Amino acid sequence: MKDTRDGIANDKISKSSSVSTLPLILDIDDFKGDFSFDALFGNLVNELLPSFQIEETDSSEGHSNIGSSDMLPNGHLRAPSDGAKFAQSLLSPLFPEVDKLLSLFKDSCKELIDLRTQIDGRLSNLKKDVSTQDSKHRKTLAELENGVDGLFGSFARLDSRISSVGQTAAKIGDHLQSADAQKQTASQTMELIKYLMEFNSSPGDLMELSSLFSDDKRVAEAASIAQKLRSFAEEDMGRQGISVPSVTGNATASRGLEVAVANLQDYCNELENRLLSRFDAASQRRELPTMAECAKILSQFNRGTSAMQHYVATRPMFIDVEVMNADTRLVLGDQGAQATPSDVARGLSSLYKEITDTVRKEAATITAVFPSPNEVMSILVQRVLEQRVTALLDKLLLKPSLVNLPSMEEGRLLLYLRMLAVAYEKTQDLARDIRAVGCGDLDVDGLTESLFSNHKDEYPEYEQASLKRLYQAKMEELRAESQQISESTGTIGRSKGAAVASSHQQISVTVVTEFVHWNEEAISRCTLFSSQPATLAANVKAVFTCLLDQVGQYITEGLERARDSLTEAASLRERFVLGTSVNRRVAAAAAAAAEAAAAAGESSFRSFMVSVQRCGSSVVIVQQYFANSISRLLLPVDGAHAASCEEMATAMSSAEAAAHKGLQQCIETVMAEVERLLSAEQKATDYRSPDDGIAPDHRPTNACTRVVAYLSRVLESAFTALEGLNKQAFLTELGNRLNKGFLNHWQKFTFNPSGGLRLKRDITEYGEFVRSFNAPPVDENFELLGILANVFIVAPESLSSLCEGTPSIQKDARRFIQLREDYKSAKLAARLSSLWSSSS
Repeated sequence: MKDTRDGIANDKISKSSSVSTLPLILDIDDFKGDFSFDALFGNLVNELLPSFQIEETDSSEGHSNIGSSDMLPNGHLRAPSDGAKFAQSLLSPLFPEVDKLLSLFKDSCKELIDLRTQIDGRLSNLKKDVSTQDSKHRKTLAELENGVDGLFGSFARLDSRISSVGQTAAKIGDHLQSADAQKQTASQTMELIKYLMEFNSSPGDLMELSSLFSDDKRVAEAASIAQKLRSFAEEDMGRQGISVPSVTGNATASRGLEVAVANLQDYCNELENRLLSRFDAASQRRELPTMAECAKILSQFNRGTSAMQHYVATRPMFIDVEVMNADTRLVLGDQGAQATPSDVARGLSSLYKEITDTVRKEAATITAVFPSPNEVMSILVQRVLEQRVTALLDKLLLKPSLVNLPSMEEGRLLLYLRMLAVAYEKTQDLARDIRAVGCGDLDVDGLTESLFSNHKDEYPEYEQASLKRLYQAKMEELRAESQQISESTGTIGRSKGAAVASSHQQISVTVVTEFVHWNEEAISRCTLFSSQPATLAANVKAVFTCLLDQVGQYITEGLERARDSLTEAASLRERFVLGTSVNRRVAAAAAAAAEAAAAAGESSFRSFMVSVQRCGSSVVIVQQYFANSISRLLLPVDGAHAASCEEMATAMSSAEAAAHKGLQQCIETVMAEVERLLSAEQKATDYRSPDDGIAPDHRPTNACTRVVAYLSRVLESAFTALEGLNKQAFLTELGNRLNKGFLNHWQKFTFNPSGGLRLKRDITEYGEFVRSFNAPPVDENFELLGILANVFIVAPESLSSLCEGTPSIQKDARRFIQLREDYKSAKLAARLSSLWSSSS
């Protein structure tokens, strides 16, 4: 085939070199690889088209060589005639190679058809070969599958056989191991029986025992065997005594075993004592390996409890009395009971650090010596807390009696609580440090709590008793100071002295702040001692209730003392009320006394306002303290917060009642002095000036000036002391009372028109002053007073229109019109009768 291809290629070359039209032979290889139809077509036609291109080139060159005969004399080309063109076209065809190309294309099509036939034949042969090979392959696969299935079956039988053989071998091994164990047990039993017979020989005779039990090098083995023999003998005795106690043979056996048990007990005791002695000797020499060996052997006796307890009990801090005394001196000092909580705190910190260091050193030794160090550490730490710490706490915390409380001069109650808090906190720190060092399975926290359980059970009662005692002492101190001041001012007059004494018994915000500081300290102890939220809330509520009682009682008593001053000033005013028929000297003396009573009233007014202001500040302090410190401790318990809020409102209600009564007394005091000033200073001629041709006086009357000056002076303290709704209510009530008092006062006078103008000037002055009250109803009432004063100014014939234009003044206008100077002369009653009848 290769030769054929080579021949075809050679033929192609010969074809391309000649112009003969031989058929072109195509090869299958021409269609392999990257086949391109354009390339194939080019290879077919390029052999013919170049000759045509050459001829075309030649003909174009021939056309370009035109003779000179074709040129016109003027140099232009002469165009050939139509006949010449037609003849030329007949002689030379347009595409001379078309026949060759058609022949080439037909041959190519035939060869392509032949090639397709060859390809189809080859494909048919390949399909037959593939089918044959596939049949062979399937047959081979079937044979392989049968072989694999057989192989798997062989492996399964082999695995089953191996498993069976393995199980048989394991059973044989178990039987052999069991036989060996039985053999060893039998051998050990024979040895144990031999040793048991030695111990059962005679009571108390340990001299005939084997060398094993006297060889110091084999103490561990001897101890193990002795414990086994003792256990066996005791078990046999118990079984024989329970099952057949009446059989003689069994009784004899029991008596024999009793001898063995007794001898074994004696031997174990002697061996244990000997090991403990060796352990002590090694401990004194700090031979840790020997100690560890003895401890390991002793662990076979009661799990080593005797060795553990013996080691702990022989520690110097438990047997040396000087250590106990040094602890007391370090914490309490040389003076003992004179130590302060801060000194005790420093002493406990130093002592507990020393104890922690000691326990840490002992822990290192215990870990190196004992096979069960955790158990030894539990015993050691328990002994430290129950003996060393408890002994110190018993000397430190001397609980006072709640039946006969100590005096504040001794200060034992508060000192006890402070010492308890310091000791509890520092002991908790000790427990935490020891737990970090290691204490085995011991519940250090629970044991520490138990040390203080006796104190914590009654702690709330002691805290409340302490707060009550502090309050009583503070009240006694304040009373003593007040008494001392009163004695130093004994030469002063009674009213002035009372005012001075009262001023020194004023409510003090500093004292209330001190109450709060006491409570804060108590609450801090509650938080320290109460781990459960319910217990903490209950204790906090009880302690906060003490504060409410103290503050409520203190400010209530302070307000009551201030009220007493107001009451005494009122009694002084009533004592110097003048009669109608007195001589001048008596009147002068009474006036001087009245001035003194007025001064006492003004002083009492200021004093009460200061008390009210300080009372409000005290309540705010308590409320802020509750919001910042108490409420968060009560919120975890349902209802506790609301109950405390209700108690706070109840505790302050008595103070509110006292303040309300006192403010009413303040209004009475102010009104009494206003009435006194009006009575003393108001002249009949103020509102009924004579018609002497002199221009009317537009200034306020002297009485008005004095009253406004007094009100400005005395109410300055009220403006400062009162706030919010309390201030508004007080000033509104006072303004209404002033309005009513002025109306009653003016009904004592007769008014002419100029006097009416003077009255209106007074009303304007009063109105300007009360405007500072910021009370709209009061301002409205005084505006009506200004309108009412017009009844003295207008002409008689204008009264009707005045009253009809302002219906709100008709009731008072009817009375005031009667105070006009011309009421009778102008016959105003008759004129206004129709108005009064219609209004009524």
